[in-house]
Amino acid sequence: MGNYAKIFGLMAALTALVLGIAYSAGGPDALVPALVFVGLFNFGMYWFSDSAVLRMYRARVIEPAEQPALYEMVDRLRQRAGLPMPKVAIAPSQQPNAFATGRNPQRAVVCFTEGVLGGLSREELEGVAAHELAHIKNRDMLTNTVAATMAGAVMILARFAFFFGGRDRNAVAGLAMLILAPLAAFLVQMAISRQMEFRADRVGAEIAGTPRGLAQALLRLESLAHRIPMDVSPSAAHVCIVNPLRRGGLTRLFTTHPPVEERVARLDELARAPA
Repeated sequence: MGNYAKIFGLMAALTALVLGIAYSAGGPDALVPALVFVGLFNFGMYWFSDSAVLRMYRARVIEPAEQPALYEMVDRLRQRAGLPMPKVAIAPSQQPNAFATGRNPQRAVVCFTEGVLGGLSREELEGVAAHELAHIKNRDMLTNTVAATMAGAVMILARFAFFFGGRDRNAVAGLAMLILAPLAAFLVQMAISRQMEFRADRVGAEIAGTPRGLAQALLRLESLAHRIPMDVSPSAAHVCIVNPLRRGGLTRLFTTHPPVEERVARLDELARAPA
């Protein structure tokens, strides 16, 4: 099952959760208002998400003269990807990392931390830049925003259903919905994020012309992310190429990124595949 089909199926599951909770809270008449609510919430999040993410990382959009070599690299790769030139930003963190944001390819931003610019080889940095351009090409920022918004809507609707609907009809079912529905939505959102990372790895390797640089970069970034902390909100962690936060004992189900070992193994398979 391809990444596109998996992401479509997961988004359908989130939609079903939203509609199911709305129906439980208010019956058939609640379905249309729930969809309108989610649509308006999505529009607001999508319209302002780029500036919010840049603020969370304290990133600054730079001019070409400030980093001419970096601009040349991004420009060359974006032409290969068939994309308009994105803005380039730098975040003042020593942890090597990168992310892409923006409402659409015409308003996209590719952001690099100071640590990634000084800690990778040219081939590795190209792999990282190509991965972020792949997110723009795949329009993952839209998918991410919709998934996060719908997961938030599930939590809000589950509380509404418990206090104003489901609790009066069946206290046990209402309590179960209050606890389990947001957890299920969160797990689905995390699964969508992981599938988008796999897809961006594959498309990024195509843009760069080889998966080798990206594979090497992922191993290096993962190692350094464990040792160099980044002060950023967990709500913005999913946009980075590797998880910028120190991980605890959580299972793989609760991570926004696939294990780096699995990502590198898939890239190695891609490298061995016939041209």
